[in-house]
Amino acid sequence: MKQVTITTREVYHKVASVTIDVPSDISEDKIHEWLLDNHELFAEQLDDNISKSEFDFGFGLQDGMDWIDSESETRFDLIEDNNKVFGGHL
Repeated sequence: MKQVTITTREVYHKVASVTIDVPSDISEDKIHEWLLDNHELFAEQLDDNISKSEFDFGFGLQDGMDWIDSESETRFDLIEDNNKVFGGHL
């Protein structure tokens, strides 16, 4: 009798969001910097939300999440009139 080992790998991910207000005098090209300087306004709530979110099957590469080789990814999106008008990675 011979033995074989069968192995499978399945990838799951979690996604969480937080919406915060950014001062209106911050220009679009400065939002990234402002968010990094004020991460305490959202970091804890984002951590809480990710711990409560459900696992989904797959890599989670959608809605601007496109860092294929990264284990985690954070981005921001400026929403005006219910439309994404600007965004990027943090």
